[in-house]
Amino acid sequence: MNRLLRLRFKLKMKKPDFIRQEAHRHKRLGEKWRKPKGRHSKMRLKWKEKPAIVEVGYRSPKAVRGLHPCGLEDVLVYNVKDIEKLNPETQGARIASTVGKRKKIEIIKRARELGIKILNISQEKQEELLKSLEKEE
Repeated sequence: MNRLLRLRFKLKMKKPDFIRQEAHRHKRLGEKWRKPKGRHSKMRLKWKEKPAIVEVGYRSPKAVRGLHPCGLEDVLVYNVKDIEKLNPETQGARIASTVGKRKKIEIIKRARELGIKILNISQEKQEELLKSLEKEE
């Protein structure tokens, strides 16, 4: 698993930014990827001086596809009940943006008891939230 995560990281470093054909020429065209379909399109014909196009070979290994860089599956959590359903070995919690400060502190406490990693809040920020709770009490 660790080997595959390192491999995915290296592959992502090599992967080019796939931009829409002619996006650099016209302001009205965004850079969001669109497949080139023109009959005389040099990009579709894969001329070497033209930007790269999306192909299957750029995919990451299947076992680690969609995982967080630390190797855990990303699970969105809204309350304490959600965090109790997680498996600490394979899943990590991402606290939803709609969750308030009070409930966020409860989720962090319960996650620490269960040994679950919270993916979108740093350790320093977690400590800060728990200290603010102690000051209020």
